[in-house]
Amino acid sequence: MSYTSELTWPARAVVTAGMPYGNKKLHFGHVAGVFVPADAYARFLRDRIGEQNVLFVSGTDCFGSPIQEGYRKACENEGFEGTIVDYVQRNHDAQKATLDAYDISLSIYEGSGIGRAGEVHQRVTNDLLEKLHENGHLRLMETLQFYDPEAGQFLNGRQVHGYCPVQGCKSEKAYADECDLGHQFDPADLIKPTSSLTGCVPELRPVRNWYFDLPNFREQLSEIAENLEADPEVRPVVSQTAKEFLVPPVIYVKNELEADYRAIESKLPAHEFHAAEGNKQSFELEFANIESRDAARDELTAAGIRFRTGKALVPFRISGNVEWGVKVPEMEGVDDLTVWCWPESLWAPVSFSAAALEARGEELSAARDWWCNPDARVYQFIGQDNLYFYGVAQPALWMALESGNAEVAYPQPGDLQQTTLIANHHILFGKVKASSSGAVKPPSADQLLEHYTVDQLRAHWLGLGLDVKSVGFKPKPFEADEAKRNDPRVADPVLKEGALLTNVFNRLARSCFYEAQKNFEGFMPLGAPAADVVARCHKAMAEYEAIMHKAELHSVMTLMDDFIRWAQKHWADGIKAAEGADDADMRRQILVDSFFTLRVATLLMHPVAPDGCEKIVEHLGLPAERVFSWNAPFEGMAELCDAADVEACRHAIVELPPRTDFFAKHESQFK
Repeated sequence: MSYTSELTWPARAVVTAGMPYGNKKLHFGHVAGVFVPADAYARFLRDRIGEQNVLFVSGTDCFGSPIQEGYRKACENEGFEGTIVDYVQRNHDAQKATLDAYDISLSIYEGSGIGRAGEVHQRVTNDLLEKLHENGHLRLMETLQFYDPEAGQFLNGRQVHGYCPVQGCKSEKAYADECDLGHQFDPADLIKPTSSLTGCVPELRPVRNWYFDLPNFREQLSEIAENLEADPEVRPVVSQTAKEFLVPPVIYVKNELEADYRAIESKLPAHEFHAAEGNKQSFELEFANIESRDAARDELTAAGIRFRTGKALVPFRISGNVEWGVKVPEMEGVDDLTVWCWPESLWAPVSFSAAALEARGEELSAARDWWCNPDARVYQFIGQDNLYFYGVAQPALWMALESGNAEVAYPQPGDLQQTTLIANHHILFGKVKASSSGAVKPPSADQLLEHYTVDQLRAHWLGLGLDVKSVGFKPKPFEADEAKRNDPRVADPVLKEGALLTNVFNRLARSCFYEAQKNFEGFMPLGAPAADVVARCHKAMAEYEAIMHKAELHSVMTLMDDFIRWAQKHWADGIKAAEGADDADMRRQILVDSFFTLRVATLLMHPVAPDGCEKIVEHLGLPAERVFSWNAPFEGMAELCDAADVEACRHAIVELPPRTDFFAKHESQFK
């Protein structure tokens, strides 16, 4: 009986893990919320479809206003004396060291402005923007940008603070044209703008920039959102967030200002009036397009009528006039602009993929086989607050780049294929969103390694269920209440999933190796596992694969808890019966069964706890590429061994010293 699968997997896969800004080290939210889930998925895909068929890419986001502002503060407040390039490189190196410490197995981690990847990114940027312009989807528009008259300079996005003007937004922090929840708006709509440089109220002055005609793709985006909503394997937050922006442009006005509105109603472009329903405090003005809404906004402003705008598709800004950025190629005689950091971060994974392929001896153009081929698939792990960019702007950009008919939502072979978005909810520090710029400072990812092993943390974070809801991370060593922190009776919730590794899985592995060393001369006996054992293993594999097909990673931990505990109990009951009956054949069979269950458990836990699982494989004395692969019948251990081993019905394992742990506890946990 061989393991068979009814699921279809791509021939090649790209996994992306977002891009941390180059102005800081990584706090635990970066690692736990995106990188560990993405790494687990990339490792699974390597085991499932072959290591050579998977690219796992990410890098430092080198450009944008957060980096500029961070650099300015570092120079003013910390005495940093290097250039902005030095500043970004320092932070990039720290980020990479942290990711390496957490066993994040990236194919490449460079940056949008670092090394060869940065050079490739500029080339990709040139090609994409020129294609967008050639296809007629870029417009040069004069818009307003904040200017600090006291400082005598234009302000970048992060140098302006205010309140989000989008109706219903709960963000407490907004910048020039976006809030920290990802809502986009016109700078003129920002409520109570303040310059972070001088504290004055900045002026709005006209600047010229390139914009992408995002509203023109509303119909195609609606089709995509509807199909995503009907797909049971797509997380609901993906389609729900996209659909919030695919509505007609609306302006909200307080009910008490209706008389003022009526006085200028005839001056407004054609619109529909919707009276407030129930306890709502505002009536709605619905417009046919964003141009009409903006014209109405100007009339309302001139009349002194306060209002808020609703979520809607607005022209997507492509460029800016800051010096530190990816250069926009010369188009229509304009050659002094740089790309706004958000658009270029959307195609940066394409650049990273090309650079990674080049590093292994292929042409840069080979990236098309991964991004433009229907046989391949791109899985993008992101935070839910970035869904506007990845779930709305990116699909439209990809359509606009099509060589054929951009009126069609789904591309042809050879065009950039729509990606699979795997959006996680927020990981909280206790009850607060993890943010290194927030009032409550979470522990850094590096600090956590002073209290936990990497495998313990990975298992816990994957078990939290961020694919379902926002969840609190509550490490006991960082408990604010000193009494609880020092009370040995209070359990550390972070160790819950790790206990499966350090106790149960560890015991199963040690039992197999020590039994082989004690009673089988250091050999793993080969033979057919019991039929019910094989069936139980195949059942676990099928359930695991189905879970991974949906990227429902928290369910992996639930499944593995059940399977590993069953495998350990099967061993304990079997060896007890064999010893009680003093039956050598029974002893041999239970070891044959248990090495097989250990092999399956090691394969399935490899994406979660790679370090311990790889130690198990080392002591099995088998090539890792055989054990960490789904491409075998899974009928027994002989299929992994060489012909001489099979003929001898045994395989030599690597000696395991006494009291060796495959999944050790952190030294701080032995106090």
